[in-house]
Amino acid sequence: MKINQTIKWYAIPGTMITAGCIATACSLLAGAPARAETSVFGQSDTIFRMGRSLDNKDLYPVYEYLRFSVVSADKDGSATSLNVGGWARGDLADKTARDRYTDADVQYGFISYQGAKNNLLVNAGRQFVTEGVAAQRLDGLYVRSDFAAGFGAAAYVGSPVVTEPTLKADDFIFGGRVTHSLYKYYTLGVSALKSFDDNSAVYREEEGFDLWVHPLKQVNITGRSAYNSVTNGWMEHAYAVSYAPLDSLRIGADYSYTSYKDYFYRVTTSALTLSTPGLNGNIDEQEKVKTFGGSVDYTPIKNLTLAADFKNYNYDVASAANYFGGKATYSLPDSFAAGFSIHRMDGNTDKLNFLEYRVFASKKISHLDLALDFIDVSYDSRINGVRNVYTVVGAASYEFNQKLKVGADVDYSKNPDFDNEVKGLVKLTYAFDTKRAAEGGSK
Repeated sequence: MKINQTIKWYAIPGTMITAGCIATACSLLAGAPARAETSVFGQSDTIFRMGRSLDNKDLYPVYEYLRFSVVSADKDGSATSLNVGGWARGDLADKTARDRYTDADVQYGFISYQGAKNNLLVNAGRQFVTEGVAAQRLDGLYVRSDFAAGFGAAAYVGSPVVTEPTLKADDFIFGGRVTHSLYKYYTLGVSALKSFDDNSAVYREEEGFDLWVHPLKQVNITGRSAYNSVTNGWMEHAYAVSYAPLDSLRIGADYSYTSYKDYFYRVTTSALTLSTPGLNGNIDEQEKVKTFGGSVDYTPIKNLTLAADFKNYNYDVASAANYFGGKATYSLPDSFAAGFSIHRMDGNTDKLNFLEYRVFASKKISHLDLALDFIDVSYDSRINGVRNVYTVVGAASYEFNQKLKVGADVDYSKNPDFDNEVKGLVKLTYAFDTKRAAEGGSK
């Protein structure tokens, strides 16, 4: 029997997920045991964007993002919850997408059980799983728990959610991660995943390990490596170390390696497709990049932070470059922040030789938040006839109460594509919550 014949039930349409989640929410509210406390949380974000495309189309899309959760907490510390999130878009002028004026998607919709002991967690439905080599949205099952002697494990199985249905993708995926931890000192993880297409052929097969090491109070080390068993190559290495000899001083360094052929193998986003023989993609499969960087953050006096950073980009195909500079920030918590930065990009092409300046500030006045951000890029040589590129962003928001907030921002820029570009955004956020106590009353 083919694998795809046995797992088609994982590919649950978004409308069915939504309907099932609503039904589950009603049952949780109506049938929660007397010993449990049931809470409902939700947030609606309505966003209206204004702008113009490169081909002179007027783009006025309206987005609605809705998040909703019902949590039934038991007195023993366990909890059962329903979590739903989705979005919808409608265009008021020209089409934002190529083929339609409207679009919608269920981002997540799952039932979750969290145990009172051992960090037990069970999720069933559409969810986003991040476990080692996995960073995957899927319709399926996820289980995680801690065990004795510092060991822990997580496993998942289901059908990947494809962002662009017109592209070929996998149909069934499973994997997991095993960890060992010594409290306060380290966590080591080993992970793997495997997926199949609708013809039961192996689509992806990846393995990796990750670590967090804290040998001394002042030292933190994090890192991960991932291997692609289908292409027989390392996808990436990424490691970072930080050292804080004083409360006011932090020193950091990082290194990364990415092989495009192995990392972007069989992606489901058209913008990230590889350029291979017989296929015209957007990313050169021969490219490999290594980066090395460092940073120093120092707080000489309260509320003032000075920083310097450096990053080297070493490409096999494209040009190499160095990016370095400094930043100063002064901030008063929940009241005021301001700062500026200067960076230099030094490379082997015109696009990689420029000075970058940034000045920013934000201020809170009672229920009103104001922010201003200015970024200027000055190229050594003209790019499409333009030598100086800049962007100015102004933003304001007003909080009527804890549940209702309105905000807007305006973005003005000059760049090689537009002599004068103006974009705007208006956002309305509404949050709601209710709670039913064990006695059956409401709060």
